[in-house]
Amino acid sequence: MSTSSLALCFDAPMQSWGTRSRFIVRDTATEPTKSGVVGLLAAALGVPRHDDAGIAALAALRMGVRVDREGLMERDFHTAQNVPSTLGTGHRTIVSHRYYLADALFLVVLEGDSGLLARLRDAVRRPRWPIFFGRKAFVPTRPLLASGHDGEPRTGAGLVDRPMDTVLTEHPWLELRHDARKQEVRAIRGAGSVTLRTIVDSPGTGLENELRYDHPVSLASGDRRFATRAVRVGEVPLTEEMVSPEVARCS
Repeated sequence: MSTSSLALCFDAPMQSWGTRSRFIVRDTATEPTKSGVVGLLAAALGVPRHDDAGIAALAALRMGVRVDREGLMERDFHTAQNVPSTLGTGHRTIVSHRYYLADALFLVVLEGDSGLLARLRDAVRRPRWPIFFGRKAFVPTRPLLASGHDGEPRTGAGLVDRPMDTVLTEHPWLELRHDARKQEVRAIRGAGSVTLRTIVDSPGTGLENELRYDHPVSLASGDRRFATRAVRVGEVPLTEEMVSPEVARCS
């Protein structure tokens, strides 16, 4: 029996993937979180926040991320005026610190039930609700997956009959900038070794695993709950074949 995977491109000028956001400090991870990706897919499908069963089905998919371009962590400030004081005797102005990734590019791959992945493929192309990368203002700059039309920019391959680990290793590099592609080809030919960072769901208790507290249990307003998941941080080689503009996408 073949294993199906869904390959998506996450590209935007700004992305934010919070993990421990509290009060006036809103953080971001350096790559998409499981809770953030599940939230995006739930919006595409039209799964409500309070539908714990629907959220659980999406969270059960195995997820892997390949960092095709490391983002720069930036910070902006949001000011809220006339916020009631904790004593209830007046109002105050609050400045919050909000972190985000600038110019980041990710290949996100999901592996699991082929029927659910097919539904997600169709939903991402025609989302029920708007999809964004952590904040409503952080919208995609290109389609998350290929539509099959000629001349479209390189993007996620969509639904493929390959295991996730193979897709992470072989999927064409998502970088569109010609100068960046030329630079990486020179680096590959010169050093012979250029790698891309990966973060992959890795069930088990191996010493190579890390724990991330971003597996969504409930995304309901006022009752957001998360569990830990084990991930393996690694790398895959970037090859000339993955960089070549003649290679449009996996097939």
